[in-house]
Amino acid sequence: MPENNESRKVNLADAIKQKLEQKKQQNSAANKPGQFQAGSAQKMKSQNNKKPNNQRRRTGGS
Repeated sequence: MPENNESRKVNLADAIKQKLEQKKQQNSAANKPGQFQAGSAQKMKSQNNKKPNNQRRRTGGS
């Protein structure tokens, strides 16, 4: 049984290494302009401008 656990650990290590390689490849591909990856779409940021401060108008300030 201990042999099975050791081989499983090696497999986990290999799987982690493969995952890291995939992430590196995705990041390098995402940095290149003109390429779109469906899985890595970023959420759009709001483009609302800052609202003006209407305190003077509301309070009748000088």
